[in-house]
Amino acid sequence: MKLNLLVFISLIVIGSSHVYFKEDFTAPHWEKRWVISEWKKDTNEAGTWSLSAGKYFGEESKEKGLKTIEDARFYDISAAHEDFSNKGKKLIIQFSVKHEQTIDCGGGYIKLIPADSLKDQKEFKGGPDETKYNVMFGPDICGYGTRKVHFILHKRGTNHLIRDDIPCETDELTHVYTAVLSPDNTFQVYVDGTEKKSGSIPDHWDILPPKKIDDPSQSKPEDWVDEKLIDDPDDKKPEGWDDIPAEVSDPDATKPDDWDDELDGEWEAPKVANPEYKGIWSPKKIDNPDYKGPWIHPQIDNPEYHEDPELYAFDSFKYLGIDIWQVKAGSIFGHFLLTDDWDTAQAEIDAINEIRESEKKKKEEAEEKERLEREAKEAEEKAKAEEEDEEEDETETEDKEDL
Repeated sequence: MKLNLLVFISLIVIGSSHVYFKEDFTAPHWEKRWVISEWKKDTNEAGTWSLSAGKYFGEESKEKGLKTIEDARFYDISAAHEDFSNKGKKLIIQFSVKHEQTIDCGGGYIKLIPADSLKDQKEFKGGPDETKYNVMFGPDICGYGTRKVHFILHKRGTNHLIRDDIPCETDELTHVYTAVLSPDNTFQVYVDGTEKKSGSIPDHWDILPPKKIDDPSQSKPEDWVDEKLIDDPDDKKPEGWDDIPAEVSDPDATKPDDWDDELDGEWEAPKVANPEYKGIWSPKKIDNPDYKGPWIHPQIDNPEYHEDPELYAFDSFKYLGIDIWQVKAGSIFGHFLLTDDWDTAQAEIDAINEIRESEKKKKEEAEEKERLEREAKEAEEKAKAEEEDEEEDETETEDKEDL
């Protein structure tokens, strides 16, 4: 009986889990599922997309993704999926990206867009008038100053960036990025299945106003003393202190032999720092007997603050889009997944981690082959040069013998 009950409960859990969107590009005709935006095409700033597994892969047909092709371009593309809300449910956002070009400056993130923000996917865009989104998530790299995972939630008409700096990967291999929003108003961020940040949404985003504010009816008393040290009233400036000049004539300087007083004027020795000079005098400091410490503004409950138990939730998710600018193209996006089931996400993470290990092995093999070929070529060129030198020496010897 207990076994049957466990099986029944397991079936309920499995049946209640849901995959809202999954794209690994193993199915043909990806262009029919993804719509390339018209944004920036009129100014020739829109980049070209292709489908590629990159230079290094284990099984090419299972490792393809959307690849950026042209340098210094905007890239905007989106795919539609079933419209859903994550209210009362966990939402797992996951995808992989491989910066095969050794990226120097460019985005690697995705956006989740509600149904009412995008009537025509060809109009999906970024910039100041960007298409409104619910969530933006993924790595962003620009030089050494920006190397982090963005996590932005659109709430109350504003995009709110997570306060934490979450490091991202910067090598040339495939990495998987996972974000989780849960009904208890918490979040997690994983990179390659390793948790990088987690906690309460209110504690990591400035979405809600502060719980406490300074009491507007209170101000620092006029007689409040917050100066810790004061001049010693008994300390007096020594007599003759100000009579010592900062500079004096160099005693070692001598008038040049070719100096002409009539032509050059009266000679004066150059100035040097006076070793006797002690600087501007100031009295020494002593503890202020009236010091009360720093004044702290009394705080009160903020009447504008109200808890929001649904900061994690959004009414509609309808599109997954990529909206990025890249100075150097070559990034490959894939393994897109929107689900409420962690086991499904974990299985994808494990598979992507295996792909990365395969890529690493292939890359190392290719680099070793290139090294051996380069060394062989260098050795061949060296041998050829030595042979030419010997022939030249023999020719010179023969010429001398003829003479």
